Amino acid sequence: MEKQITINYPETLAFSLKMQSEEFGQEMKTLSLVKLYELGKVSSGIAAKALGIPRIAFLDVLSNYHVSIFAEADELGADFAALKGRL
Repeated sequence: MEKQITINYPETLAFSLKMQSEEFGQEMKTLSLVKLYELGKVSSGIAAKALGIPRIAFLDVLSNYHVSIFAEADELGADFAALKGRL
């Protein structure tokens, strides 16, 4: 089930960014998911699904916004280290 968020903004905002309303809405959605990923709030898979793109495409989007994809790799390494300590 999908939910919808409505954001009120001045008409001049999209215009100042040289974007149509639809393009601006998609940009806001993308930027929100990139930031949530960067903060560790969502995985790349969840963000990709919300954008309707493959995970590998979302990783490419991250590079467009200069967000490191290695945060997940670092966390994965820590998870493996913790698991190894339990064995």
